[in-house]
Amino acid sequence: MPVTRRQQRPVRSRQRGYTLLEILVAAIILTGGLIGLASMQASGTRLNNSAYLRTQASILAYDIADRMRANRAAVVANSYDIALTDATPGSPTTVADIDLVQWRNALAYYLPAGNGSIETVAGATPDAPQRATITVQWNDGRAAADVIDFALTTDL
Repeated sequence: MPVTRRQQRPVRSRQRGYTLLEILVAAIILTGGLIGLASMQASGTRLNNSAYLRTQASILAYDIADRMRANRAAVVANSYDIALTDATPGSPTTVADIDLVQWRNALAYYLPAGNGSIETVAGATPDAPQRATITVQWNDGRAAADVIDFALTTDL
């Protein structure tokens, strides 16, 4: 008797549609990851801008401190003292007034809502160092409540 071969039919998979479901799940996971990445990027940009503004405030505070060291006679005469609420000198005639006008203009240019104050305390003798507290103030965010103060206290 001749041996007959049975023809084998391909087995049909009963798992139909799972590939599409796997792609959908992968797309959802990828979307969640991309949203998280975008959030981290936005947060990093905001914090980088905040660090930049703080650096600018530090540079500008040291700038006026160096100007005051160069004009010690005006420091002893309290010519550099200015409060946050005081207006910038309108028509500067002295070196101290010119320094204050340039400093306040730089604060307004480099910092959002930038402003500054200087308070000096006399030393025990005219030759003793003057102590100056330089305060730089700016708005660090989009809300009015995000006002930041940077204070530098130094001997001149």
